[in-house]
Amino acid sequence: MTRKVNLQADWLALLQEEFSAAYMRELALFLRERKRAGAELFPPSPQIFAAFDATPPQAVKAVILGQDPYHGPRQAHGLCFSVNPGIQVPPSLANIFRELEADLGLPPPDHGCLLPWAKRGVLLLNSVLTVERGEAGAHQGRGWERFTDRVIECLAQADEPVVFMLWGAQAQRKGQRIDGARHCILRAPHPSPLSAHRGFLGCGHFSAANRWLESVGRSPIDWSLPPRDRLDLRSG
Repeated sequence: MTRKVNLQADWLALLQEEFSAAYMRELALFLRERKRAGAELFPPSPQIFAAFDATPPQAVKAVILGQDPYHGPRQAHGLCFSVNPGIQVPPSLANIFRELEADLGLPPPDHGCLLPWAKRGVLLLNSVLTVERGEAGAHQGRGWERFTDRVIECLAQADEPVVFMLWGAQAQRKGQRIDGARHCILRAPHPSPLSAHRGFLGCGHFSAANRWLESVGRSPIDWSLPPRDRLDLRSG
């Protein structure tokens, strides 16, 4: 199965064994069967691993964990919380932009594409990498969680210290095995409108991440986003 996976080379080297494991073969079969049954899967197949293409392992400074991709047409493009340019900014992302402005004084952009963050070292990783149209959580429990657990494990074992930004109970459960003595773990409620006012808004995670990165000798992240007409949509 490894030969068929279009994945950034350094990530593929780290994750080779996962792609040859039985659970990934079963997941691939499940995805093929759902397509044959007429299900519309998001993101499009070439973008399933877009987060890895944009942020090679050695470039990762911070990890933001999402749940599963957006399930509306043209929204998901492989980066958690991010949407394609021209798509209305979803409510959770709007709250992320509110916090960004309150924390760092950066005004919300005129789009919801977070690819510039990914290219600056922010791995925008969903726990589950595929979904079906109109069916949130449709591919939970099919194997993606095990795969992304391994991704987090690889980063937690790497030499470079990383900031893990864990928003919501699911992300925090997923990050339970990260060594807080080696890495920075920032926890807050999910930015969804249902929970953002319980502590996500006002959490100050963007500035906290940069302070910690500088304290361990790594350069801070530029959290600004260019206007839509200046976006570079190339992954690398």
